[in-house]
Amino acid sequence: MPLTSKGFPLFLTFDLDAETMWTARDAAFAQRPILMSQGAYGWKVGTPRILDMLDRYGIKTTFFIPGLVVDQRPALMEDILRRGHEIAHHSYSHRWILNLSPAEEREEMEKGIESIRRVSGRSPRGWRSPAAELSPISMPLLVEHGFDYSSNFFDDDSPYIHDLDGKRTKIVELPFRWVLDDAPFFQYSIVLPGRTMQAPAAVLDTWKLEFDTLYAEDRMMMIGFHPQLIGQPSRLAALEGLIQYALKHPRVWIGRCDEMVEDMRPGLEAARS
Repeated sequence: MPLTSKGFPLFLTFDLDAETMWTARDAAFAQRPILMSQGAYGWKVGTPRILDMLDRYGIKTTFFIPGLVVDQRPALMEDILRRGHEIAHHSYSHRWILNLSPAEEREEMEKGIESIRRVSGRSPRGWRSPAAELSPISMPLLVEHGFDYSSNFFDDDSPYIHDLDGKRTKIVELPFRWVLDDAPFFQYSIVLPGRTMQAPAAVLDTWKLEFDTLYAEDRMMMIGFHPQLIGQPSRLAALEGLIQYALKHPRVWIGRCDEMVEDMRPGLEAARS
């Protein structure tokens, strides 16, 4: 049975970290203008290019954005929303959760919520952690603030609903894996030793193979992109190639996380009962 009423769910999500990709690692990086410019590419060039490409295919999707970037780039946030996309929570400053005290993590969560509420008029429905990690209070915070979904765990190829302390929650998990993230393939920097760049054509082939298996098994496909990486010309061509490939298959839904989660929720609830 398909997970959604429209068929196979393909999630194309974008983590607009911008300069916080670097300042979250080390505040001193803010004094390195060339390093900062690598993050700035995401909001200056990458995101507008991605938005135009999505418009060509009539695709609405989800951007996970740190609250600090939301505050710094209000015109870009308005453009993202005007084009029909969702803004979801990606912390406030992108600081690593395991380096935070519980009070600091709560502040990151609540400041990020307020930033998104100010620009969109509503609280965010979904959350993705910075640097793919949680603390013991992360899930309780999501329950407390009424989130509908999370996209953090690597333990499945299908969505599921979280239990917390033996109790049901309403939080739908949209899992992914590192092979379904552009950073391991494309992120290169002199301050990240050991990183190498992969050919976009090879990455596209990888994602097509992932799609083929997940589609055949009636699961889902969640990919996390970063506009400062995927928004570069050759890389965006790979993403567009994946979109074209996926849309050749019947009943593929590429959409916003919040809308797709609500569509699949009744089936997930029934399967859990």
